[in-house]
Amino acid sequence: MDQRLQGRIAVITGASSGLGKATAIRFANSGARVVCADLKSAGVETEITSKHGEDSATFVECNVTDEAQIESLIKEAVKFGGRLDIICNYAGIAAETAHTTPMRAHDIPTKDFDRTMAINTRGVWLCCKYALKQMLDQEPREANARGERTRGWIVNAASMLGTIGVPNAPCYVPSKHAVVGMTKQMAIDYAKDRIHVNALCPGFVKSPMITTFIDEPAAHDLVASQHPWNSLGRPEDIADAALFLCSDEA
Repeated sequence: MDQRLQGRIAVITGASSGLGKATAIRFANSGARVVCADLKSAGVETEITSKHGEDSATFVECNVTDEAQIESLIKEAVKFGGRLDIICNYAGIAAETAHTTPMRAHDIPTKDFDRTMAINTRGVWLCCKYALKQMLDQEPREANARGERTRGWIVNAASMLGTIGVPNAPCYVPSKHAVVGMTKQMAIDYAKDRIHVNALCPGFVKSPMITTFIDEPAAHDLVASQHPWNSLGRPEDIADAALFLCSDEA
């Protein structure tokens, strides 16, 4: 059994579905104790505890647009596990999927832009802020096989749309570009403290975020055709990448 994250305490935001759910389950299967954070529970923590025991997971309600709730989330994680080793910031939305017709910047309601940035960008920044404070305050973990003592691991969910532009995504694309930028900056600033900060930039993944516009076969095929393999990714693919980034092999 894979035990690369044995004993590590991991917070996963957006854990009730999609990439967050897959990552919470994958981390638990690899030995981590997981704090599942989301607006509401979808039973992921119960799925984990039924397999790994009552102390393997817990749920904390958290709206990532609320700074006080994020600060409380980190405190609850430390109360649950005694420290914080990992945070994966997956909570996110795509405002454009709420509209039935394509929209450019001059069409989109300003409130949609503000909400997208509040969740996808400011929420990630705040989760990193409070996680970093905790990681800096705690002792590094015991040395690994290479003699390295790491204080923590952060993985931010960006997107391939954090590196390129595409038509009709005037909220989502800027929000994910910002996540890529903040990740680069934090990686530089906290390397000396032995805190790893990375971002994942997947293509389209078959998850609840995009199901609203790939229900029709023609729409599904069009989205799939944007990828060299002509198919969508799976949440489990992203979970495996996150597992690597939070392991001693990274």
